[in-house]
Amino acid sequence: MQSGEAREEPAGAEPADAADTAAGSVTTVDERPEGAARTLTVRPVKIRRVAIPVAIVLVVVFVVVAVLLRNTPTGVYFRISDQVAMAGLGVLLACGALLLTRPRLRADLDGIEVRNIINTQHYSWDEVQAISFPDGAAWARLELPQDEYASVMAVQSTDGAHAVQAMRDLRDLRRAVDARRDADGSAAE
Repeated sequence: MQSGEAREEPAGAEPADAADTAAGSVTTVDERPEGAARTLTVRPVKIRRVAIPVAIVLVVVFVVVAVLLRNTPTGVYFRISDQVAMAGLGVLLACGALLLTRPRLRADLDGIEVRNIINTQHYSWDEVQAISFPDGAAWARLELPQDEYASVMAVQSTDGAHAVQAMRDLRDLRRAVDARRDADGSAAE
């Protein structure tokens, strides 16, 4: 499956194949018949391709340094605890690098869930006034009431066509939500 390709999945489910997700198949659109649940899931592509190898390199380098630490000609005596601490430092740095792969956007007819590096927020469509990607910005954002906005790090400018397709899919979903709301409003009258 190619990166950016649409794939069907049950509403609210994670992608079925973990290898597809790791390889960069990160935009998922769940197309269903009219009136059924529709889910859009977006994850960044390029940052994942960089951060995962960097994390592996960090662990390998720090483990090699830890193994070679006892054999230094400096006269300093390093103990096993120093070696374990050095390897542990490599694992901690790798975890920090892997945090960059965490961003995800999941949107459906009920709202948008934005997971950035640290936190996860859920916004109902009533709260979201617009979805924008300002010129020169690193990532998309949700325009909220009172001139506030929420960054959407899952849709990054470095992803190029993938980001453009994600924004199109997100705006299509927003139009479907607005059309549904208008149909519900006119039916209630």
